[in-house]
Amino acid sequence: MVTRRNFLKIGGSVIAWSVLGGRALASLDFEGNPDRFGMLSDMTRCIGCRRCEAACNKANNLPAPKTSFEDTSVFEEKRKPYVADVQSYTAVNRYEVNGKTVYRKVQCMHCDEPACVSACPVAALKKSKEGPVTWNEKVCIGCRYCIIACPFYVPAYEYSSAFSPNVQKCFMCYHRISEGVIPACTEACPVEAITFGRRSDLIKQAKLRIWGEPDKYIDHIYGEQEAGGTGWLYISGVPFSELDFQMDVGITSYPKLTKDFLSMVNLTLVSWPALLGGFYLASKRKQHTAHDEISDKEDDKQ
Repeated sequence: MVTRRNFLKIGGSVIAWSVLGGRALASLDFEGNPDRFGMLSDMTRCIGCRRCEAACNKANNLPAPKTSFEDTSVFEEKRKPYVADVQSYTAVNRYEVNGKTVYRKVQCMHCDEPACVSACPVAALKKSKEGPVTWNEKVCIGCRYCIIACPFYVPAYEYSSAFSPNVQKCFMCYHRISEGVIPACTEACPVEAITFGRRSDLIKQAKLRIWGEPDKYIDHIYGEQEAGGTGWLYISGVPFSELDFQMDVGITSYPKLTKDFLSMVNLTLVSWPALLGGFYLASKRKQHTAHDEISDKEDDKQ
């Protein structure tokens, strides 16, 4: 039960984080561990089999899709992860460029300094030392600032539960990595179009491929510097601009772009959203309690 004392504690904690944490964001970099993991997508190898989608769905216990993962009719539209009929944290899209059929896998980019992390007022999103950007559902207040902040338009929200809306995005199979197992999409890819490893090693590997076959690849690794650098990297045989990649994100991370502003933000601008977050947390817990009490009463009647 949420008492007045507990409510004030929730609101006070959130406000304290906003005041102190907000200031910390002005100087804190999310560069992570130099040995952090990453992923490399080689779009010259991808055959559009969508096994990565199916593997993602299974590994994360997500709802079954309305159409089979073998249904190629989905390529008639450009899809985003966990939007509309997509029931996995990744989606593969098909493109026809200069007579070539190219497939692009879309998912969270796992930025080195994530905008979603800096925008989250309660630290529900974090850049792990291993590399993936993770989410704590027990802390999230459902403000959706992460959706607005992401330069790649990745995070989505799922509302199957009125009490617990969930952030839906790729977590780079953090639960598998923590157990020493490679991400499901990498394991399932039959043509090794997806590679998992240390980000620094993946960049070296990508450069070797590009330099070794200059006629096959565009001389660029997307994600090496974009938005300050990302954990998910791409190499391609056609211009990235032809494959709906964000070409206007620059090479400076979004937290760095906003740190000067954050250091000058008026306390009112910071504390009010935080206080509203406290209201939300209290309301959500109260709803859960009421729901549980109703369920208990119904069980007693039976």
